Amino acid sequence: MLRTLGLIGGLFLLIAAAAPPALEKAFTGTIVSTYPDGRTAELWMNPDGAYTSMGRRHDRHSGSWALKGDKVCFRRGLFGYCTRIPTAGTSFTTKAITGETIQVRLMPGRAGETAG
Repeated sequence: MLRTLGLIGGLFLLIAAAAPPALEKAFTGTIVSTYPDGRTAELWMNPDGAYTSMGRRHDRHSGSWALKGDKVCFRRGLFGYCTRIPTAGTSFTTKAITGETIQVRLMPGRAGETAG
C-alpha cells in the first residue's frame, strides 16, 4: 500500500515538475475561451493531470490533460483535443474543436470552478 502511494506521489511530482511555466500559472487561474458569438467557456487545470470545465452552454465536464511535445492535450472519454502551449503573455488566438477562432486568456483565481 505504501509503495503504491509512493508511486502515485512520485508521478504527481513528475507531472507538476515537468509542466512549462505557462501551465504552472494555469494551476491557480481560470482559462477563459471567448467564442465569436461572445459566449465564454472556462477551464480549470490541476497539477495531477485532471481538469474541470464549464462550456459556453454552461454544461460541466471533467477529464484529464497531458503534455505532448509543445502541446497540451485534453481528453474526456473518447473526445480529445490538443493545442499549443503559449510561450508568452496571458492571451492568444487559436481554433476551437468546432473550427471557430477563439480568444483564450488566463484569468487570475479559480472563481466558478465548483459552482453548480
